Amino acid sequence: MTDPAFEAAVAAALKSLREGGIPIGAALARDGQVVASGHNERVQRGDPIAHGEMSALRAAGRQKTYRDTVLYSTLAPCAMCTGTVLQFKIPRVVVGEARTFPGEFELLRSRGVEVVVLDDERCIDMMRSFQRDHPELWAEDIGE
Repeated sequence: MTDPAFEAAVAAALKSLREGGIPIGAALARDGQVVASGHNERVQRGDPIAHGEMSALRAAGRQKTYRDTVLYSTLAPCAMCTGTVLQFKIPRVVVGEARTFPGEFELLRSRGVEVVVLDDERCIDMMRSFQRDHPELWAEDIGE
């Protein structure tokens, strides 16, 4: 059985890719239901902090608490997105893949966040292709 929240994150990543953006998607879920999803919109909006996780949280709007949510992302969260997870005390992060970008798992885990890596081939293939075809855009996204 596929997880609807993870599938929402993958669909969001594909949407970003179709729009000429960076193919990273995310979804916020509560009790197994998708609250919101979003994708990296740095290119589309010209917004340097519009990473996939930030976009999903922005789409979710204000929440009384995030302590009962799960954040799904197609790629391991960067330092900025990790900081947001920690700030709002999101207890669990499910990641499509961390082969093409290692993210900040050590920091998340050191602060008690459960991290699950799915090692999803769709996510791996999508990021490998993107990084190969758009190295300058990828470097810009991760601040290199």
